Amino acid sequence: MSSTPAASPTAATYTIEPAHSSAHFKVRHLMIANVRGEFSKISGTVKADPADPGASSVTAEIDVNSINTREPDRDKHLKSADFLDAAKYPAIKFQSTKIEADGPEAYNVTGDLTIRGETRQVVLYVTGPTPEIKDPWGYTRRGAEAIGKISRKDFGLTYNPILEGGGVMVGDEVEISLEVELVKTA
Repeated sequence: MSSTPAASPTAATYTIEPAHSSAHFKVRHLMIANVRGEFSKISGTVKADPADPGASSVTAEIDVNSINTREPDRDKHLKSADFLDAAKYPAIKFQSTKIEADGPEAYNVTGDLTIRGETRQVVLYVTGPTPEIKDPWGYTRRGAEAIGKISRKDFGLTYNPILEGGGVMVGDEVEISLEVELVKTA
């Protein structure tokens, strides 16, 4: 009985499908609890080469105005010049600079993250991408998740009233998690 070896994954280009992708964040509030939110409008391109991760790349853009923390007044404040300044900086951007395998289905993706006109290098830990599937409309899709941490002060997000009893209103460390659905384009 002979078996045919599985085809090796090949290099491909995918777009981030905005309707099924999001960027989430978590930050400490009043030093006692976490506030979570998400950006629902994310777009970008992933060029994946499983045989040579270093030849792969990721570009992504997040619409700052799509922020949702389930509290409209807080969302309005986060869009203001005190925080993200959405009127002046309507997008958060990421451009990978290095991709390294970190296990069979995991990668460290280093790149330039730009928030409020400030660009800093960050590392995202990516799991996936999942195997490709054909959807009911004939498109080829896969998914991936990424996590990372940033210091909001590194990006000029310094608004932070001091609390009466000491401490600060908003923590510095922001945990980021992304969930993306990718559609093959080439």
